[in-house]
Amino acid sequence: MRVSKKHERITELAAQFAGDGIDPRYAGYFVLFNRQEFYEAHDVLEDLWLPDRQGVNGNFYKGLIQLAGAFVHLQKNRLRPSAALFKLARTNLEKYPHRHERLDLTAVQAMIAAWLRRLEQSEFIVNPFSAAMVPELKLQN
Repeated sequence: MRVSKKHERITELAAQFAGDGIDPRYAGYFVLFNRQEFYEAHDVLEDLWLPDRQGVNGNFYKGLIQLAGAFVHLQKNRLRPSAALFKLARTNLEKYPHRHERLDLTAVQAMIAAWLRRLEQSEFIVNPFSAAMVPELKLQN
């Protein structure tokens, strides 16, 4: 199997997040997401998701990738595409228990709902993303 340059770059990026008993790509997703490096968060988790899309966590990882993608769109002031990805993320994540892979999905769903509400209330005119409104995801022990 030929390893792509992108995979090599992601493996190198993810290596800094090794430890804590979880896949460094999964751990890296949260660090990058919380740094507002949403595209990179998307990339690092996609590397984990792609080989196992049909696996037990396929839709879970896909939902988290879509969540990061929604914030990439907000950063680029693309409000309607952002809302579409929030909705896809919500649908994929609701297939899992309230706590899954050390993540409180009830809190994640509440976050998605709040960002969608802000977008819809402004009728997709005002971008709610700002230095004062920064999303954050936390893994639980």
